[in-house]
Amino acid sequence: MNYMPKMNRRTFVVTAAAAGGGLALGLDIPLGGPQPILAQDGSPEITAWVVVRPDDTVVIRVARAEMGQGSLTGLAQLVAEELDCDWSKVTWETPTPGQNVARKRAWGDYATVGSRAIRQSHDYVRKGGATAREMLIQAAANEWKVAASECSATSGVIKHNPSGRTTTYGKVAMAAAKLEPPKEVKLKDPKDWKIAGKPLPRLDTPDKVTGKQVYSMDVKQPGMLNAAVKESPVFGGKLKSFDAARVTGMPGVKKVVQSGDVAVAVIADTWWQAKTALEALPIVWDDGPNAKVSSASIAEMLKAGLDAPEAFVGNQQGDVKAAIAGAAKKVEAVYSYPFQNHATMEPMNATARYTPDKCEVWTSSQNGEAALAAASEAAGLPVEKCDVYNTILGGGFGRRARSEYVGHAVRIAKEMPGTPIKLIKSREEDMTNGVYHPITQCKLTGAFDAGNNLTGLHMRISGQSILSAVNPSGLVDGRDPFTFQGLNPGGPEGAFGYTIPNLLIDHAMRNPHVPPWFWRGVNNNQNAIYLECFMDELAHSAGQDPLEFRRKLMANHPKHLAVLNAVAERVGWGKPAAQGVFRGLAQHMGYGSYVAAAAEISVTGGNKIKIHRIVGATDCGHAVNPAQIDRQVAGSFVYGLSALFYGECTVKDGRIEQTNFHDYNSMRIAEMPKVESIIMPSGGFWGGVGEPTIFVAAPAVLNAFFAATGKRIRSVPLKNHDISFA
Repeated sequence: MNYMPKMNRRTFVVTAAAAGGGLALGLDIPLGGPQPILAQDGSPEITAWVVVRPDDTVVIRVARAEMGQGSLTGLAQLVAEELDCDWSKVTWETPTPGQNVARKRAWGDYATVGSRAIRQSHDYVRKGGATAREMLIQAAANEWKVAASECSATSGVIKHNPSGRTTTYGKVAMAAAKLEPPKEVKLKDPKDWKIAGKPLPRLDTPDKVTGKQVYSMDVKQPGMLNAAVKESPVFGGKLKSFDAARVTGMPGVKKVVQSGDVAVAVIADTWWQAKTALEALPIVWDDGPNAKVSSASIAEMLKAGLDAPEAFVGNQQGDVKAAIAGAAKKVEAVYSYPFQNHATMEPMNATARYTPDKCEVWTSSQNGEAALAAASEAAGLPVEKCDVYNTILGGGFGRRARSEYVGHAVRIAKEMPGTPIKLIKSREEDMTNGVYHPITQCKLTGAFDAGNNLTGLHMRISGQSILSAVNPSGLVDGRDPFTFQGLNPGGPEGAFGYTIPNLLIDHAMRNPHVPPWFWRGVNNNQNAIYLECFMDELAHSAGQDPLEFRRKLMANHPKHLAVLNAVAERVGWGKPAAQGVFRGLAQHMGYGSYVAAAAEISVTGGNKIKIHRIVGATDCGHAVNPAQIDRQVAGSFVYGLSALFYGECTVKDGRIEQTNFHDYNSMRIAEMPKVESIIMPSGGFWGGVGEPTIFVAAPAVLNAFFAATGKRIRSVPLKNHDISFA
C-alpha cells in the first residue's frame, strides 16, 4: 500500500494549493483488501476508516480538521452508527495527508471549509463504517461456518441468531481484515439512528479540559529552535535589504534568514529572543505601488462600481429597469461592509524539520493536503518525501485554509537542515499580514406599484472577488459565483428566498490590493445584511409588518419560510414585547442550510444596546449531533455579533492599521445574549452548521435597533456610529 500516484511536484502544488480544493485527483476510496493492513500498533484495519483492536477498542480515522466546530465527533458518530459498535469504546486518529496521497486518497478530501466537513463526506464515511460491519459479521460467520445472513451485530457484539452464539469485533478483526469488502452496502435510514443523531459528548473535550490537548503551538521536538518572521508591511511590496550583523550578537540568536522575496526571519533559542531581535533588525522595504492606498481611496473605488454600466449578473428575473422606471414608489439605500480579520486565538505557526531527503511539518491546518503542497513547494522535494502532522486547531474560521505560514516555516528550516524550527507569527504580524474578509458596498433599489406591492428589486454589489485573488480558474466567464452566496436563483450554496417579479442582482468587481480570503460565513455575511435590512426598509416604507411583508414574498420558498416562522413564533412576534424591548427578524440560506433569527433588544441613551435574547432556527436536513449544533449556533452568534459591533480593518499608507485585540475587539461574556436554538431538520438533504447562523445575527439586531430608535444603520461596525453594548 505504498503506491504513490505518478505526478510531478509542480502538478501537485498547482492542484492542491487552492483554498478549499484539496487535490484534483479522482476519489478512489479503498474500503479493505485481501491482505490485512495493520495500524501502527499492529491492530487490523478493517476499512480505511475503521481499526479494531483486540480489546474491542474502535479507532475511527477522521481526515477533516477539528477547530471547535465538532466535525471530529460528528464524523465519528456517522462511522460508528453504520459500524454498530460500542460508542464507549470509540477513539480517533488523524491520518496524514502524505498517507492519503500514498493510498490513492483513501480518506478523500481533507479540506475543512464552507461547513462541508460532514455534508460532503457523510456518504463515503458511512459506507466505510457499513462495509466494516459487513466484513466483521462475515468473518464471524466464516468461523462458525454459518451464513452471514443469519448473523447480526449490535454494540460491537456479533450474534448468530439461530444458536445464540456471540463474539466481539476485536476477536474477529484480523480475519475480517483479510476479506474482500462487499461491493455494495446498505446505509441506515436516519430514523433508525442510535449513535448518529444523538447529543453525545465530544471526543476531544476531555483532553481540552485537562490540558492534555496538544495544539501546534505546543509541539516540542528534540533540539528545536524558534523563529519569528516579518513580511512586507504593504501588500504587494517586497523585501529590499536587511542588516543581519546588527542582531547576530543578541542573546540566543542563531541566524537571520530571508523567506521568499517578501519576508525576513530570525532563528533563536527561544521565540521571544527571535521576536526581540527581529524588532531590532534594520530592514529596508520596497513598498511597491500600493503605499498610498487608504480606506478612503478604496471606498471611492467601490462607490464608482455602484453605478458602473458593466457588471456580472448573478440572479435575474423579468425586467427590473422597466419595473423601477414605472414604479409608483421607489426606495433606495446604500450599504457597506469592511475588511475583517479572522483573529484566531492561536496565531499562525508551524514547526518544520528539513533534510535533503525528508521534510516534515507539524501544524494546524484546515486543509492538510494544501499544507502538504506548500511544504513540498518550499522544500523543493517531491510529495512522497514530505508529510504534515495536523493537530487540532486553536481557531480557523477560514484563515487556516491558507498555507503561506507553512511555506515560511519550511524555507526557514531549510537554512538549518536537520534542526526542527518552530515558526510563530506574532499577533501583530498575524493581524497586519494576513488575509481578510472581502470589502464590498451594495446599492439596493426597490420598486412598488400603486397597491404597495413590491414589483422590482435591484441589488448592485461593488467590491472584491475572492476567487479572482486565490483561484482565478474558478471564475465562470469572469464572474465569481461566491459573490452571490445566499442570492442565487437556486442550489445548496445559498438560494434567494423571495419571489419578486422583476429582479436583478449583479456585481461590479473591484479588487483593492488587500488580499481577500474565506472568512467564516464569507459573502453570506454582508449579503444577508444587505438583503434582510433592506427588506425591513421596504416593509416599513410600504407600511407593512416586516414578518407579513416577507411571508407574502416567500410562498414559493417553504423551507426559508419555515425557519422564519419558527423564530417568529418562539420570540412572540405579533404579541407585545416587554416594556422597552424591541424585535428584529432575518432569514437566509447558505452552505445547504436554512436559517433565521429573531432578536430582542433594548436601547438606552440612543446608542447603548442590550441584546436580551436571540432565537435561531436551523434546518440542516439531518442533525448528526443536536447538542453540538446548539453550541455552534451560540458560537456563531458570538462571531457574527463581534463583527457587527467591533470588526473592521482599516488601511493607511497601504497598511492594515489594527495590530491586536486592543484595536480589533471581540465580544465579552457579559455582552452575550441568551440564545435559544431551534433545530428543525426536515430531512432529504445535508446542510452545514458551523457558519450559517452567523449570517442572520447582525441583520436581526440591526432591524431591532431600527424598531427601537427609528434609525437605520447601513454600515458596520457599530463602533463607528458610537454604538456599543450596554
